[in-house]
Amino acid sequence: MGYTVGWGGDVSEKGFSWKNGVAIIPDIKYEETSGTDKERLTGLSAREKEAILYSFEKPIKELEITPEIRQKDFDNYNTTDDHGMHIVGIAKDQNGNKFYKVKNSWDIDNPYNGYIYMSEAFIKFKMIDIIINKNVVPKDISKKVGL
Repeated sequence: MGYTVGWGGDVSEKGFSWKNGVAIIPDIKYEETSGTDKERLTGLSAREKEAILYSFEKPIKELEITPEIRQKDFDNYNTTDDHGMHIVGIAKDQNGNKFYKVKNSWDIDNPYNGYIYMSEAFIKFKMIDIIINKNVVPKDISKKVGL
C-alpha cells in the first residue's frame, strides 16, 4: 500500500465529466430499477432518461462490470486507450461507493483543481493498462519476470 498508479484507458464515455469532476458508468437498464427511480424514469424518452442518469447531481446505481462486458466493449472498439492519468488516492461517496482520485494533465479548471473522481465501475470498465511500482509486485512473481 501507499503507491500511486499510472492509469491508461478510455475517457470518451458520457459518464466522464471533467466539468463535474467525476467519471461514472450508470446502469442504463432503467426498466429494472425499483422504487422512486423506476417511477421517475418510466415513460420518459431516451434523451430525458440520459439527462437524469448523466446529471451528476447525486450518486446513482452503476453498471456491474464483468469480464464479458469489458471484452465486448474492447472488441467493438468502444473502449480504446485514449488517455493516461495518475491515480493518487481512494475516496468514498456519501453512500460508501468507492472512487479513485485521479490527477489529470488537462488543467485545474474543474471543481477539484485538476483531479477527477473515477468510480470503481468506471475504472474496471475503461482501464486498458496500468503502471505500478515494482515493490508492489509479490516476490515470487518478481523473480519469474526478472524484477
